[in-house]
Amino acid sequence: MLKSILRKKILKIREKNNKDKIQINFNQISEIFKKEKITKKIIGGYYPVNFEISDLGLLKQLEKKKFNISLPVIKKNFQMDFCKWSFSDPLKINKHGIPEPVIQNIVYPDVLLIPLVAFDKNLNRLGYGGGYYDRLIEKLSKKKKIITMGLALSVQEVDRVPINMYDQKLDYIITNKYLVK
Repeated sequence: MLKSILRKKILKIREKNNKDKIQINFNQISEIFKKEKITKKIIGGYYPVNFEISDLGLLKQLEKKKFNISLPVIKKNFQMDFCKWSFSDPLKINKHGIPEPVIQNIVYPDVLLIPLVAFDKNLNRLGYGGGYYDRLIEKLSKKKKIITMGLALSVQEVDRVPINMYDQKLDYIITNKYLVK
């Protein structure tokens, strides 16, 4: 199935199934952090839009545990940076309608929480089609070891995500019902 057709189909399913703003159980993340020995690192989150599964509760709990939180800032040429952010810091709405930090202090996350449109059991993800996260994962992987965690509803799983040579696999996909690793 073409990515564009699959994207449209799964976005409708996600909207229908996430009216109540479902959140990921913090214990799932906590277990992965223990396994991966992640302590006091920089977490790259996202501000949920378009019925994405919310990571804000996770980010709030991680910030309370003294993790540094960051959010993406969209740049030119399908690039993005992550900037340090706290729940007490102001946000502005970018040209895509996504809140991002006003103060742009660039950081390099150790862990990325990534929204997605669809995923498969092989840890492939389908995003919105801009390749922002694929480019970012490739760029960050050259600088340091990072852990990538896709967050999704279980209904976003498909048999096979069509992939190409630019698509980056994730390390984990955490859903409201199960974990793929």
